[in-house]
Amino acid sequence: MLNRRHLRIKALQNIFAWHTTEKRDTVSAQKTLMKSIDEVNQMYISMLALIVDVTEYTANDAIERANKHLPSAEDLNPNQKLLHNKFVNVLKHNPEYVAAVNKYQINWFADPELVKAIFNKLKETKEYEAYLVEDFEETLESSKEIVKFIFRKMLLKNVNVVQAFEDKFINWPVDREVMQGMIAKTLKNFESDDPLKNKLTPISADWREDSAFVQDLFAYTLKNDDKYQALIAERTKNWESERIALMDTILMKMAICEMMNFPSIPVKVTINEYLELSKDYSTPKSNTFINGILDKILNDLKKNNSIKKLGRGLIEE
Repeated sequence: MLNRRHLRIKALQNIFAWHTTEKRDTVSAQKTLMKSIDEVNQMYISMLALIVDVTEYTANDAIERANKHLPSAEDLNPNQKLLHNKFVNVLKHNPEYVAAVNKYQINWFADPELVKAIFNKLKETKEYEAYLVEDFEETLESSKEIVKFIFRKMLLKNVNVVQAFEDKFINWPVDREVMQGMIAKTLKNFESDDPLKNKLTPISADWREDSAFVQDLFAYTLKNDDKYQALIAERTKNWESERIALMDTILMKMAICEMMNFPSIPVKVTINEYLELSKDYSTPKSNTFINGILDKILNDLKKNNSIKKLGRGLIEE
């Protein structure tokens, strides 16, 4: 699921894009922001659908084997246990999953060679062979083991699968980790043989609250761009503006925005979050630079009584 750090990254990416484009349409930019977040969910559903399609290729493989010029007895009666995998069949009949596949119009069989190649490689593994010869009755829980193997070893480590996702999702390198967590939660949380009693992993723990957070963070940062720029300029008089990286400026503006407009988030949490983001998204020296400037701006805002927090100690903590 997406947490606040992920949402800050989404806002950061889209604010940076807004600053680097000539046509600065805030309404369109906010739609792009929300679309980029929804694409995480689309990526998650796409991966689930690929798992399903790989298992369903068992039937295609059986037909191909039966149609050989000289089929063997095994070709005429192949083991199709994977086709009836309990977890996959519960997932396939889950209304949320069906609706999501239809919403995003996901169809991996549009690229049949990819699914076929994955299945053929799966057939060669000792894990798949062991799965086929298990002599106990499959339960929902036991059926998940081969699904985990397919996901972790046959899909995530397959260069063609990774390429397919990279081609479709521009933020694959950043969002991949979130998608993996959502798949893991789905495998853990599907506990009923009744498809109606299982829930897919939501995009966040509280999407109503998180959606408002990321949209407000994005909108307030852009709305007050000049105001926040003035606060930064006042504390960087000894620096040539050209020497301050755009990413550093955006990170500081977002931090100022949070400190001033989100009363339930402690100041210390805000500052630490943006210092951490600077390590991943800006220069090696940005962390120290941003920390020093934000500390001075924070003191200025305190003197002006511009920071209002709901709980005791949230300014200092």
